[in-house]
Amino acid sequence: MRQDEEPTLASYLKSLRDARGLSLRGAEQVSGISNAFLSQLESGKVKQPSPVVLYKLAELYSVPYETLMRRAGHPVPEGAMRAGQSGPVVVHRLGKVTKEEEQALLDYLGFLRSRARKRGRKK
Repeated sequence: MRQDEEPTLASYLKSLRDARGLSLRGAEQVSGISNAFLSQLESGKVKQPSPVVLYKLAELYSVPYETLMRRAGHPVPEGAMRAGQSGPVVVHRLGKVTKEEEQALLDYLGFLRSRARKRGRKK
């Protein structure tokens, strides 16, 4: 591999796991992804894992979700990720939403947060 080339998804995932000092079984315990599947990912037998699997791996290895999505060949919307925001996870899981759907989701999120605040005060 030339210096200007990025490692493949397989080798990148293996290097991330190695850097954390995790075995395949250890990674399985933390992520919930079977060690057999993780092995297939790291060997390159699985080329394009699902966005859900990539999200779990991004969380496990503390790397940007978009990085894994891009390396796996999934489309990543430009400007979708802003530092400190979790919006892209919603975009990747739900796809595009209408203005009405967006407002309904925001209303529901507000309801959930207010309910959580009320529970916190009752303790």
